[in-house]
Amino acid sequence: MKLSKKVVILGHFGVGKTSLFRRFIDNEFSEEYKVTLGVQIKKKLIQLPDGRELSMIMWDTEGHSNTVEDTRKSYLLGSHAFIYVFDLTREDTYKNLNNDLEYLKNNYNNVTAKAIGNKLDLVNEKEIAKKLAEQNIPFDCLTSAKTNENVQDFFSDLAIEITK
Repeated sequence: MKLSKKVVILGHFGVGKTSLFRRFIDNEFSEEYKVTLGVQIKKKLIQLPDGRELSMIMWDTEGHSNTVEDTRKSYLLGSHAFIYVFDLTREDTYKNLNNDLEYLKNNYNNVTAKAIGNKLDLVNEKEIAKKLAEQNIPFDCLTSAKTNENVQDFFSDLAIEITK
């Protein structure tokens, strides 16, 4: 049985949304920074452990400067999961994370919402995890799109979760 699920990647400008998107979909990484205008959509077929096949429809959205509420509502409709990406090297990209996740949960109550701290290759993992905990910043995973650290595992786990 083939399933189809829409997953939207959200977050501020320059946090690595497109890099995570490309790493997961195409297993590629580029040092060149290109701004996403609007939304880019691609799909990836995933074989689930129970034998089912999932067509994960990935939406890579343009970055916002303030809150997730700045994201076009039409991008969010019909989603099965949101991935909120923040930059581990830029505190301004996660200082409103609690509010943004709360907004998503209140307005899209049956949609899974995950938070990813990206650019793990640029920080000390133990120090940044401690800093995030001290600031009460929730996160589901710390990743590096550049090195592919935790990227595939995160998306595999997400695929299983949204197909339960």
